[in-house]
Amino acid sequence: MSDALTLFSLPLFPLGSVLYPGGLLHLRIFEVRYLDMIGRCHKTGAPFGVVALTEGSEVRKPEAQAPAGDGFAHEEFSKVGTLAIITEFSVPQPGLMVICSEGTRRFEISQREKLKHGLWVANVTYLEDDQSVKIPSDLQGTADALGKLIRTLQERGDVSAEQMPLLAPYRLDDCGWVANRWCELLPMPPELKQRLMELDNPLLRLELISDILERTGISG
Repeated sequence: MSDALTLFSLPLFPLGSVLYPGGLLHLRIFEVRYLDMIGRCHKTGAPFGVVALTEGSEVRKPEAQAPAGDGFAHEEFSKVGTLAIITEFSVPQPGLMVICSEGTRRFEISQREKLKHGLWVANVTYLEDDQSVKIPSDLQGTADALGKLIRTLQERGDVSAEQMPLLAPYRLDDCGWVANRWCELLPMPPELKQRLMELDNPLLRLELISDILERTGISG
């Protein structure tokens, strides 16, 4: 594996949700451990890593009997996450940052470290991007249903272009893009969203999503 595919000391943001490549992430940041990190990422244009929590909560909670001995509850998270790049940044009041970011590349953690103020950093290796795969005819209904949803949102007077939950361009002919957007929109357990995100085959991911949509009656 070449050094170009490895990123060292990536700051991590463990969340109770899963970020997909091409996805939108809105965050209100007030914890000290993240304020400095996000400020630095915004200033330098550097990414941060979003990983899904498997134990603990997004906001650190005190725990007297913490195994780590730092006085806070234990945190655990998935080894595979997604890089996020900040696209909008504001500080509406002291001690509060509001950002919008976009998911880019998936990564796998090879080594991680928790700094004394609670921020996690990790050495990560990039995973391969989804190959562009055209929607097969038997899965076209899945793409059509997403296109219909996008048009419905666009026609609503109370949803501006900036408020759309999906980023343009809308690649409704691409298996990975369509599958990822449905994974974000559907009310699935985080564990399932994580497993689907980790799949290397975008066609398989779309097939599984299509099964879920058929069971719920969204597409057939």
